[in-house]
Order: sequence, then structure tokens, then C-alpha cells
Amino acid sequence: MKIYQQHIQLKARKRGFHLVTQEIVQHFTEITTLKKGICQIFIQHTSASLTINENADPTVRKDFEMFFNKTAPENDPDYEHDYEGADDMPAHLKASLLGSSVLIPITNGMLDLGIWQGIYLCEHRNSGGPRNLVITAWGD
Repeated sequence: MKIYQQHIQLKARKRGFHLVTQEIVQHFTEITTLKKGICQIFIQHTSASLTINENADPTVRKDFEMFFNKTAPENDPDYEHDYEGADDMPAHLKASLLGSSVLIPITNGMLDLGIWQGIYLCEHRNSGGPRNLVITAWGD
């Protein structure tokens, strides 16, 4: 079994849900050496998250943003953690709901995502800055 690991930094993006599948694949070419295996992608932040969902219709990503803004609204007077900005505590909640990592099978040197699936960087801050990922792949 082979194990590969790499740290990459995604460029800063505005708040929202962004497809990053191709950016990840371009930076982590070791995947191509594996016939079968698993790839874990982990984000090293508490106010951004990762998920897998539809890669075709951009309105899906807009609806995700709308749903999560309703679910964890800004300026809730009950938040105690409010000194880092109105978007900070909602960002922590959204990141916890979606999670900090995704697992994807590798088949014949490629991420074995469904035809309509893509990896989303879920940026929950208005100005989150660059985001760091740790990508680990293992297999044969």
C-alpha cells in the first residue's frame, strides 16, 4: 500500500459555496498512481468547511448559501462569541454542520465522484482568506 500526503492552500474566496475539485486534483497528482484507494481532504479551519454535492447547476450553491444563512443567522443576540464579527459565530456553526473533511474513493487514478458531484469549499466568512487543506491518499 502507498500513502501520499500534501498540504495545499486554496486562494481566498468570497463567502459562499465554491467548486474546488479541479484545483485539488491539479495540486495532488499522486492520485493518478493509485488503481484503487481512498482520498481524504481535510480543511484546517473552524469557519469554513468541505462537502460534496452537485457540480452542474450553480443555483444549487446559491440555495446552499441561502439555507445556511437562515439556519445560522448573523447578529443573533444570543451569541456570546461575537467579538470577531457578526459572521464569525454563524461561520463556526455552519462549519460544524457540514464538517471538516470528505472521503472519496479512488479508482484507476481518479477521484471516483459521481457524474454530477463536485467538492465544495464552503466559505462561511465574508473575508475568510486563503484556506489550507491536508490531502491524504492511500491505496494500491
